[in-house]
Amino acid sequence: MERRTRIRVCVWLILLGLSNFLVYATVYAFIGGDAPNGYIRLNEIDGDLTYYVRGHFVHTETGYEQDVPKWVWVYSYLHSISIWPSIAAVLLAMLVLARPHIIATYQKGILRGTTLVTVLSTIIVLVTSVIMLSFIVDFAKTIR
Repeated sequence: MERRTRIRVCVWLILLGLSNFLVYATVYAFIGGDAPNGYIRLNEIDGDLTYYVRGHFVHTETGYEQDVPKWVWVYSYLHSISIWPSIAAVLLAMLVLARPHIIATYQKGILRGTTLVTVLSTIIVLVTSVIMLSFIVDFAKTIR
């Protein structure tokens, strides 16, 4: 890929990833938390399920948790899952942009620049994938 095109793609990935995080933070503040920190409770009176989001840093008038419609809870959980690939895309794009400087800086020694970039890329992909998969598994267990 041509250098200019690669830079544009990386900048767009960074902007999209940061936009996703900004939307997530805005929705988190608006609804009073997120679904992964919340829970689902069976109402013993009528047998219906009530969906709660919980916020660690945002407190609503009713406290740390807020009941929401099911679609809001599902949206919140899915958006929470989408944060992890966004983080990976932003970090990898920044790493690609910094790659020439890393390679130029680490030319001698135990860890060369290309090896360092490969190791960092692998760590980013593995860590974000494991966290995202754990969120997906938790969502599947919770929503059943």
